[in-house]
Amino acid sequence: MKTEDRQMRRLLLAALASLLPALAIAASPDWARLDAEQRRILAPLQGQWDDLPEERRHRLLRGAARWQEMDPEQRQRARRRLDKWQAMSPDQRDRARHNLERYRSLSAEDKLRFRKVLKRLRALPPARRAELRDKWRDMDEAQRARVMQRALERQRARERARRQE
Repeated sequence: MKTEDRQMRRLLLAALASLLPALAIAASPDWARLDAEQRRILAPLQGQWDDLPEERRHRLLRGAARWQEMDPEQRQRARRRLDKWQAMSPDQRDRARHNLERYRSLSAEDKLRFRKVLKRLRALPPARRAELRDKWRDMDEAQRARVMQRALERQRARERARRQE
């Protein structure tokens, strides 16, 4: 029995030892260990970096890596989106998160339909878009859901009609 216990301990130690490199990689570095480019990108967070939760540091590092891969036009769009996000009230941010969750829950086909509906809306003249935007703002959540459902149904009908042609 002692031999079996020793073998089990050795196996456990070997398993733990094999996990150590993964754990070291998984740990987000403190500010001093970031490379120069990461520090440049994440500079606004320098004072609080070491106090941030691991998960948030990981997300920020992934974001910094994506930023490094972007071309100047993509970076400009990302800056505009970030500025817009920062200008939102907490309630607006909550609604945006909720809408993103709803979008992510759609099927791939409905996501495509939704993007087509948005493309059609963006093609409208600015005055018509402003009119629709005002109507949208005056609606409650249930009314908005019905409008979105009808828009998706109309898009499905258009797709069926195209297939039958």
